[in-house]
Amino acid sequence: MSSGESDVTGADRRYEVILGSASPARLAVLRHAGLDPRVVVADVDEDHLLETMAAETPGDAVTRLAQAKADSVIATLLAERVDHAASTDVQTLPDLVVLTCDSMLLYRGTLTGKPHSAQVAIEQWKRVRGDEAQLLTGHCVAHIRGLDVVGRSAESASTVVRFASVDDDEIEAYVSTGEPLEVAGAFTLDGRGGWFIAGIEGDPSSVIGIGLPTVRHLLRRLDIPVTSLWSPTSSA
Repeated sequence: MSSGESDVTGADRRYEVILGSASPARLAVLRHAGLDPRVVVADVDEDHLLETMAAETPGDAVTRLAQAKADSVIATLLAERVDHAASTDVQTLPDLVVLTCDSMLLYRGTLTGKPHSAQVAIEQWKRVRGDEAQLLTGHCVAHIRGLDVVGRSAESASTVVRFASVDDDEIEAYVSTGEPLEVAGAFTLDGRGGWFIAGIEGDPSSVIGIGLPTVRHLLRRLDIPVTSLWSPTSSA
């Protein structure tokens, strides 16, 4: 497939989906939705980048973080293809569709990400229990053909999360499992944290880590039908 074959439609092209995240929850969401992505983890210092975005809106900040992850993954993928260029016509390789995300919790005007420590997680839960906050997830989709990035699109999704009125013992027991330490907002919807979420308003897949409706929308902007990415070998 050469770059000159403009008559090839999105539905007829061969694609390989790349998930630029080490999150098992994001991988599970995509697999259950019919995709079988290869994981290529982005090398990005999220905390440092966030410090440089203090003047940006929360939605713009998470979107920029997702774009930075995409930049890192794209660099890795293009380097792989350059290494094989001597023995392989890269134009015959499948197109690559790169999906990256970044999630943070917006509570009373403050963005919080992964707590990293038990003490921070406990403090976050004590602030939000019995209240609600917005889970913001930035998404970026990039399309690589051969050695070129032929398209990319990004935006954020917002979902309201209502936290149950959990007591101190429940918070400490939850945090002691280690589950909330490396997830945005110190909670999960699809794990033990689901016991302590009273409800959500919006897309549940976005709260888990990657919003399927948002990704489909971004793919449509790039003229890639999501159905062309479905894999018969996925666990859907």
